[in-house]
Amino acid sequence: MKIAISKNLTKPLSAKAAATATFDLPVLPLLEAETRQTWVYRLLREAILRGSLQAGMRVPSSRALSRQLEVSRSTVEVAFDQLRAEGYVSGVVGSGTYVSAALPDQFLRAAAQAPARKSPASHAGSVDVSASATLRPSRLDAAFVARIADPTLFPLATWRRHLQVAARSLPIHELMGGELFGSLSLRTQVARYLGAARGIACDPAQIVIVTGIRQALHLAARALLKPSDTVLLEDPGYVLASDIFAPYAQSIVPVAIDASGFSVAEARRHADARAAHITPAHQSPTGVTMPVARRLELLNWAKEQQVWLLEDDYDSEFNYRSAPLPALKNLDQHDRVIHCGSFNKTMFSELRIGYMVVPCALLPVFEVACRAMGPSVGVIEQRALASFIEDGGFARHVRRSRIVYASRRERVLALLRDAVAPLPLHTSGEHGGFHFVWWLPECIPLAALSQQATARGLRIDIVADHCRSSRMPPGVLMGDSALSDEGLDDALARLREAIAAVRVDLPSGS
Repeated sequence: MKIAISKNLTKPLSAKAAATATFDLPVLPLLEAETRQTWVYRLLREAILRGSLQAGMRVPSSRALSRQLEVSRSTVEVAFDQLRAEGYVSGVVGSGTYVSAALPDQFLRAAAQAPARKSPASHAGSVDVSASATLRPSRLDAAFVARIADPTLFPLATWRRHLQVAARSLPIHELMGGELFGSLSLRTQVARYLGAARGIACDPAQIVIVTGIRQALHLAARALLKPSDTVLLEDPGYVLASDIFAPYAQSIVPVAIDASGFSVAEARRHADARAAHITPAHQSPTGVTMPVARRLELLNWAKEQQVWLLEDDYDSEFNYRSAPLPALKNLDQHDRVIHCGSFNKTMFSELRIGYMVVPCALLPVFEVACRAMGPSVGVIEQRALASFIEDGGFARHVRRSRIVYASRRERVLALLRDAVAPLPLHTSGEHGGFHFVWWLPECIPLAALSQQATARGLRIDIVADHCRSSRMPPGVLMGDSALSDEGLDDALARLREAIAAVRVDLPSGS
């Protein structure tokens, strides 16, 4: 199969000025389990890396490609979006899409210099996995790491435009010191977003802009806790929470989770509790979603005991099988919940912008805490994010990413089902988020699997490492969002090898 490519022999300023010629571009075969979107992206990207598509060359239109490749036009446009975000192509209004004059150097070096990687059995005559030599170098592509988004999905070119506009339009007085709780434009957009997406009715005055969940918890601890207070944490739970709260409280008490998440019955045993950190939407790490009945029980307890609930809503935007439950804050009739979220998970990890929804009664103490901690997020980034949300760019990015992550999730689950067959696959949290937990069957020893995975360059996080005093069944966190589609192909192959190397055939009836 061949694709006709138009080549602009001069600078791509307009279609009229471009002298064009055509040549044929070989189309790579669709790989097993590869989505058509990834296939279109891959064949164009590899043509650019090989030099078949050179700087200034015009890429076929999405309409032409969809017809020639027999895929939908939207599939081609999503592939184009990713290529633009990574800097491979750029659009010229009224002319088309062109290969960028300056390509990302690290990708070119990866294609030109990376040695071919072979499977462990390649010396015995097996097939050389040389295609993986073109993978971009990334610490993410080497691991099933949890709680991280794929940065290549983010529309970086669009984000640059918002940054440029924000810098050009920034009032001079904002260069001399911004608002204490953050830019009003961003707080307004966050309040609107939370109302639409998470069911939280709040005023922009209640929004505090922070660098992320960690700073939100630090700020809450500084504002709310006394040295004699007790803080309750989920067990297993967020591993950094204990270190965050320890300087501000006398006691850090782990509360074992159950099938519904944070155990209110266990929490009632601690009458001196002042605050509790919880992840009701997608419990970290087990992925359990707290049902409505447990949420109401939790809120009643918080009201009775005057406990502040710190709701960590770290990856609720990504639900793959149904609409997510509204936030716990949505049910909060007595203002005991401080809702915390982060754009670092949904956009890219180094953005460093998050937010808190603070009850009105607590605004004075949070003002004192904010003055003590000082400003944290640059005003240009805040204004850029506000406009990115306002014009729909953030919502489009989340929708697009959700589709990609759902596809990757199903691929990982399919491999695990096959690897443990005929035994059933036991998982939790697979319905959403950036990771799920695979609860290992008896025939796959945890220590041996961890060792074999490490030997193959895979980082598999163990549930037990998130426990303080609880004892959990053997399980591992499977982070599938951060891997590129190409990286996932390679990682799944290595995971299959690791499982096969340790699986023990148990006697029948065991």
